[in-house]
Amino acid sequence: MGEVKVNKLLEKLQLKEFKLSSLLEVTKAINENFKTDKLLNLYEYILHEQLGISKLVLYHYDNIEWTCLLRYGAKGKAKKVDVKKDLSHITEITVIESSSSDSLNSFDLVVPIMHKELPLAYLLIGDLNEDELIISPTIKHMPFVQTLTNIIIVAIENKRFANESIIQERANREMELAAEMQKLLFPAKLPSNNRMEVAAHYESLHLIGGDYYDFIQLNNEEYVLCIADVSGKGVPAALLMSNFQANLRANIKYNHAELSIENLIRELNKNVNDSANGEKFITFFLAYYNCTNRVLKYINAGHNHPVLTDGKTAKQLNKGCIGLGMFEELPSVEVEEIVLKPNDTLVCFTDGLVELENEEGEQFETERLINTIHDNFHLRMKDLNKLIFFQLEKYKGDAEYEDDTAAMSCRFF
Repeated sequence: MGEVKVNKLLEKLQLKEFKLSSLLEVTKAINENFKTDKLLNLYEYILHEQLGISKLVLYHYDNIEWTCLLRYGAKGKAKKVDVKKDLSHITEITVIESSSSDSLNSFDLVVPIMHKELPLAYLLIGDLNEDELIISPTIKHMPFVQTLTNIIIVAIENKRFANESIIQERANREMELAAEMQKLLFPAKLPSNNRMEVAAHYESLHLIGGDYYDFIQLNNEEYVLCIADVSGKGVPAALLMSNFQANLRANIKYNHAELSIENLIRELNKNVNDSANGEKFITFFLAYYNCTNRVLKYINAGHNHPVLTDGKTAKQLNKGCIGLGMFEELPSVEVEEIVLKPNDTLVCFTDGLVELENEEGEQFETERLINTIHDNFHLRMKDLNKLIFFQLEKYKGDAEYEDDTAAMSCRFF
């Protein structure tokens, strides 16, 4: 009896040493950043060659679908297992006695690898060789197999997360670069002289957005100012707006000697149709101003009505046409001319400003904007814009911004 007990103790010691050395070897491989296929080769060697498991299939969920990471001794049976249907209900080591799935009946055990009650992997084991001393009894070694499998899966998951982080970091850098490029679309300097004072402020919902404003000096007497908003958000909107800005400036540069804002609007409508293929449209406000005769001509192409005010009464500039890109040809275009008085102030904005909602779901609306302008009419344009956005922040409370927001304010002396 003494010799038998000694042999059993030796067996236990050998088994513990085997398990410990196996875990250390796997840990070392992970620390040395072995590739996934090498980790799986080591894992297969331990289970197949050292534990004698002759049939095994390992499934892994890569955050998109279930894939077979490793298979040996199972021939084509692994392809027939529907992991979601046949295994998703299993949350602990389970002996397969009888299953409605013929492919599962060829295995003996299911070993789930769980994380926060969600399965990361399933290990199917079959035809365990119980004649080998180091694997008898079969169930006795399952906690070790589960632990080893868990370590391997976590290592593979960490590699996936690392790769995704690298990809995300690269994407973030590209988005930051795109945001810097988009900033170049906006005028670097706006005039502040004895003829006019212009200031603008833009807050994009994401790094890049679909709002745009511009101020273009044709000569010492004539100026063009505009504001626009692309339907949709993010990269597609930003790309379309970049293209729109290029077309706008090219058309103005080519035709500035005899600029017709009606012809310009029709040409821009054609450009938007060519670029967007009817999938997006642009709302656009365009104004031409002559400092000598103080005449402002404008067309509002479906955009939020800019506010023109003397500090007491406000006029909303709503004459024009439909948004650009809605139809191949604009059905009609109306141009309005206004003679400006000294200190008349024009505030242009995108829908993100007046449609901003507070916690009760109520919009900021144009009337509240007009009141803010009138109450603070004495401010310089830059300060007025800051105050408008301060009021927006205060108004929304804990509600979130839902859209890009831009404002451009112009005072004519």
